[in-house]
Amino acid sequence: MTNVLWTTWPGTHRARPRRMEAPNTTGDVVAAVRAAAAAGSRVRMVGSGHSFTDVAVTDGTLLSPTSLTRVRDVDPAAGTATVEAGMQLCDVNEALHAHGLALANMGDIAVQTAAGAIQTGTHGTGRDLGGLADQVVGMELVLADGTVAACSAEQDPDLFHAARVGLGAFGVVTALTLSVRPSFLLRAREIPLPLDAVLENWARLRADNDHFEFFWFPHTGRTYTKRNNRVGGPADPVGPLRAWLEDEFLSSSVFEWANRAGLRAPAAIPAINQVAARALSARAYTDTSYRVFASTRRVKFVETEYAIPAEHVADVLREIRSIIDRRDHRIGFPIEVRFAPADDVWLSTAYGRDTAYVAAHVYRGAPHERYFADLEAVFTAVGGRPHWGKMHTRDRAYLESVYPRFGDALAIRDRVDPDRRFTNAYLEAVLGH
Repeated sequence: MTNVLWTTWPGTHRARPRRMEAPNTTGDVVAAVRAAAAAGSRVRMVGSGHSFTDVAVTDGTLLSPTSLTRVRDVDPAAGTATVEAGMQLCDVNEALHAHGLALANMGDIAVQTAAGAIQTGTHGTGRDLGGLADQVVGMELVLADGTVAACSAEQDPDLFHAARVGLGAFGVVTALTLSVRPSFLLRAREIPLPLDAVLENWARLRADNDHFEFFWFPHTGRTYTKRNNRVGGPADPVGPLRAWLEDEFLSSSVFEWANRAGLRAPAAIPAINQVAARALSARAYTDTSYRVFASTRRVKFVETEYAIPAEHVADVLREIRSIIDRRDHRIGFPIEVRFAPADDVWLSTAYGRDTAYVAAHVYRGAPHERYFADLEAVFTAVGGRPHWGKMHTRDRAYLESVYPRFGDALAIRDRVDPDRRFTNAYLEAVLGH
């Protein structure tokens, strides 16, 4: 297919590839990579477009995994499931649930493809449980020479550690083997709290809950905290009327209207935030894990997020609050804070250190450059690592300073893609030529 325009979900980047293909099998990917190599063309695999960076953009061959959506194997005894790269996480969840299984942890966006989410370091929040890449126990990739490689902690472990969060730089991921566990219920408790109370007690709140996160509404002293914990049951989901009112009407429709109003009249945003923060009331419910983890995002935005050492989170939030006031920013979206334990994935934002994730959003179409630049200065001052799929301006020189195994990952890249078949402008910026 030629003359195709591909765009990211928020519209931040677009691509007009020389050719776009939707392979049905790993063999089709092999053929596409070899054909691109023969033509001297670059290759990228896209996902669902939920990255805010140009990580998937190419002017060469763009592969779409829309037909690579099969469950290859489920092994309850081993606690593993193998899924193809293009299977959306929502479909992975449903397929696992049919077998009485579940992912241990996940983020709140379930429409991402499995490979796209994992390759860019998608994560949720957890006291003891890391991001999606930390649940990968095996991978199948098509390398730049057209060979198919399998890797795991036992088989080619260096490729495995480099390529789990690999940005597509090490090969085209065609299948992933995930660690899974028996299906479980989560008890969700969502409670408004003052920001100062959360910043003073975040370590205890995190330690006391399997999953803890909070949203702070700029221009207010209010947060909305979320605590999810495993329970034995029974299920007690949010009723359909309340779910529609709070998750669809208030969080989508009303929030969209509020952001449109703020775009037209930025001076009104602090007052709008005061109303929005007060509109969220406490609630508690119990449901299947993936229904608690995932939420619907209908209001489009742009986003930056950094992973910082967890011990700095309170100071960083206080500095952000001060900057918003001093620099006269008008920010309608809440700032989201999540947590993860250290992991061993070389290019994971949580590699080797206990991590807090601080994410800032701006309504699509509103100015964000000055705000994101101010926040980036705060994050980098404490050695923050930018989310690979969200807006940032860091380059290879900086990233080498915050990733202890960065050089090792680049050495693996030299081995498996010496001619840079899988590179693009984004990879050249963050990994080098």
